[in-house]
Amino acid sequence: MNKELIEALNILEKEKDIRKEVMLEAIENSLITAYKQNFDKAENVRVSVDRETGDIGVFAIKEVVEQVEDMRTQISLADAAKYKKLPEIGEEVEVEIKSKDFGRIAAQRAKSVILQTIREEERRVIYDQFYAKERDIVTGIVQRINGKNISINLGKADAVLTANEQVPGEEFQPTQRIKLYIVEVKDTTKGPKIVVSRTHPELVKRLFEAEVAEVKDGTVEIKAISREAGSRTKIAVWSNNPNVDPVGACVGVNGARVNTVVDELRGEKIDIINWSDNPAILIENALSPAKVISVMADDEAKTAEVVVPDYQLSLAIGKEGQNARLAARLTGFKIDIKSESQAQLYYGEEYEEHYEEYNDEYDEYADEYYEEGEESYDEYDSYDEEN
Repeated sequence: MNKELIEALNILEKEKDIRKEVMLEAIENSLITAYKQNFDKAENVRVSVDRETGDIGVFAIKEVVEQVEDMRTQISLADAAKYKKLPEIGEEVEVEIKSKDFGRIAAQRAKSVILQTIREEERRVIYDQFYAKERDIVTGIVQRINGKNISINLGKADAVLTANEQVPGEEFQPTQRIKLYIVEVKDTTKGPKIVVSRTHPELVKRLFEAEVAEVKDGTVEIKAISREAGSRTKIAVWSNNPNVDPVGACVGVNGARVNTVVDELRGEKIDIINWSDNPAILIENALSPAKVISVMADDEAKTAEVVVPDYQLSLAIGKEGQNARLAARLTGFKIDIKSESQAQLYYGEEYEEHYEEYNDEYDEYADEYYEEGEESYDEYDSYDEEN
């Protein structure tokens, strides 16, 4: 029986990651509880379980006395001689207690302690597993639709995709597989509570990490993301290797890589732009696909004035201001966009002088910035126009 106990604990540890040592300690504690219940809550008890053989020993620690007044804690010199060679008055001896003497009720309570420990260990294992995946993506299976919420099975645990974390317009059916971003994992008395999302901007980042090897290994960094879930996302990328084009790596041949991410996001449009430490260049890139005449950025105030051709104004602002709004979030700048005609009216005769000096410096920097990557951007431009 004891050998079977150790084998059972080994199986639990291997298959369910329930720690063998924790279970052995629980067994020891349960036997102590059983002893106390059966012997009027006596505190003088020690329990040991052999970690190799599974042999269990329950011992009452008793003081050797001349005259026994309390049989629970004391033992006569003659009886002590049965357990220890040449005992002396005042010494302590351990007297083995047979488990069959515990009683049915006490044994039942001991069983409850063991079962409770198993449940707690199972919750710990699940919590540790998903806590390690916090701020990462997982694949879940839709179980059922509960009003506006969706119950998702994640394997060993369930999660609820709330209405606030759902992308407007997305619909799911039971048994359908979907990818989710784990926002937070909370440890509760009822088990881990896993907060998942389909709207979080980091979902896009993790999808690119899974699809683009250069992003996963750190060659290409995603510096910033701004997203309006279900509609459009802008991401700014940077390469740590001068021989690797960050935009081209994320787009892939004929847009294969980015299209895989787009498909997972149910057709959400994705603009991939180059990151730059120069705010003006970054803002120009962020307003893509609109063409920009000039940008004047105040790095301290985090504001920028942008001038675009008249025919590009609506494209730069975007439908309901979306393009400008996403660009502002991506760059961290408050962007004021004017058409060329509006700028001339605003600045009057000083318009040319206002921008001429800045444009020379800006154009020189831009030419140098794009010179090496001209060919690689042609491929992205063609993809951008198609999408």
